[in-house]
Amino acid sequence: MARTPAEAARLALACLDLTTLGDADTEAEVQRLAGRAAAAPGRVAALCVWPRLAACALAHAPAGVAVAAVANFPDGGSDVEGAVRDTAQIAAAGAQEVDVVLPWRALAAGDEAAAASLLRAVRRECEGLVLKVILESGELGQPALIDRAARLAIAQGADFLKTSTGKTPIGATPEAARVMLAAIAADATAAMHVGFKASGGVRRMADAAVYLDLVEELLGRDALTPQRFRIGASALLDDIEAVLAGQAGRAGSGY
Repeated sequence: MARTPAEAARLALACLDLTTLGDADTEAEVQRLAGRAAAAPGRVAALCVWPRLAACALAHAPAGVAVAAVANFPDGGSDVEGAVRDTAQIAAAGAQEVDVVLPWRALAAGDEAAAASLLRAVRRECEGLVLKVILESGELGQPALIDRAARLAIAQGADFLKTSTGKTPIGATPEAARVMLAAIAADATAAMHVGFKASGGVRRMADAAVYLDLVEELLGRDALTPQRFRIGASALLDDIEAVLAGQAGRAGSGY
């Protein structure tokens, strides 16, 4: 797992889903996000936006950068029709990736069927696209519940397990990430292709490095690619750029 700060920063950059999900986001915010991606010291993995802004993101994304948009977000309710509408809008815009929120309240209440039904419908609607399932691990809280959510998402065709919407008090944590990664590793098929996305509060390279190490430990070094690992963030890019510019010692960098 030994890697230099610059090596870690380059890995994090390549696996970064540069994100804007403000309630009042407009095309101007998306264009600024795309501009940040274009000016970054390397290619990011994707831009992540609202469904209504997916077409704008596609129009302005740098070459080779995917577009992801969110469904059933951020509430994570059990409205299958609403989640499918979001997904259809994303697919129609031409985006390559869907980040859908698992109906985590239903799962916590013991209604696995409702959670599975929504994920199944979304998976059908976005066949051929990358599907990231947001477990909202900070709200599920208990490792046993996070494990159940992870296994359910894998069973319903998730390509990635994602920690959080970033809209709740507890976002990504190493403890939740370990449970999610262990669920992937325990499934012989998933261990070869399902990825992990850390999202919610990952702002410094010191934070990102924890997830790089966990992915390598539980899924192997080969999983440290954009096809298997993502970080959902926007502020993290500032720290990545500082590290790559040789400013890792600046106050607050933490790396």
